[in-house]
Amino acid sequence: MLPEPYRLRRRSDFSDAVRRGRRQGRRDLVVHALQREQPDFVVNGVDGPRFGLVVSKAVGPAVIRHRVARRLRHICVELVESIPEGTDVVLRALPGAATAESRDLERQVRSGLLRLGVLDSEERL
Repeated sequence: MLPEPYRLRRRSDFSDAVRRGRRQGRRDLVVHALQREQPDFVVNGVDGPRFGLVVSKAVGPAVIRHRVARRLRHICVELVESIPEGTDVVLRALPGAATAESRDLERQVRSGLLRLGVLDSEERL
């Protein structure tokens, strides 16, 4: 489970990351990243990276969408220590994510973050 301080919750935070941030498309998902200039708030004394997920109905029925979201959350938990503080990351699942394996999703997330310059090359899978 992704701890509360590392979650994007507000619609405005999602919008900022998607509209003002940079993006990198992959086969089964799109990675959006935005480096915040000024942290707007700190939860529980933590100003670490924050992650948000967008898994639309295009991915599939509710059971499939929740499975994809769980897989993406698990990937985000592993990346918390590797992403710089003050970074917002939004992962938008595409329909192919429904049939993708967890390992493929993790590779795509890491390569997207690497191409955006958010993840060090040493953190590759």
